[in-house]
Amino acid sequence: MLDSSTAKTHQHAMGAKGGKEVHAIAKSRGGNGTKIHALVDALGYPIDILLTGANVHDSVPATNFINGKHSEYFIGDKAYDSNAIREAVLQSGAEAVIPSQGNRAHIFNYDKHIYEERHLVECFFQRIKSWRRIATRYEKTIDMFKGMVHIACILIWLMF
Repeated sequence: MLDSSTAKTHQHAMGAKGGKEVHAIAKSRGGNGTKIHALVDALGYPIDILLTGANVHDSVPATNFINGKHSEYFIGDKAYDSNAIREAVLQSGAEAVIPSQGNRAHIFNYDKHIYEERHLVECFFQRIKSWRRIATRYEKTIDMFKGMVHIACILIWLMF
């Protein structure tokens, strides 16, 4: 399962050397933030994490998560409904469980019972955002924030 969530950037996290682009801080509707993209397994445990600016669309880094991973299904929301992502999922040998966007000419069928399991990725984000340091990004550099996210992921693997 793949999804993303935005961590709002605290005002004191701004101003690190290298600029906002280097440290994955970008403006979105809610202000400055960093987007956490996460791939989780069938139990909701994190497999892969990527941090980008908050203005990056969910589908942009999706093929990086799919390539090299083996699974029976790839579950994503409507943000991942693109021909490139569907092709990458087929190449990996998985079945795409992605609802079609409303403006698509050809509507793809998907297994609604399997799609119900997508709540596990949402539960993962709820767990890591229970740590205030992740929900609001206080670190100036991307490396420090990534370290905090990885510590939260390790704790999820150990505790749940």
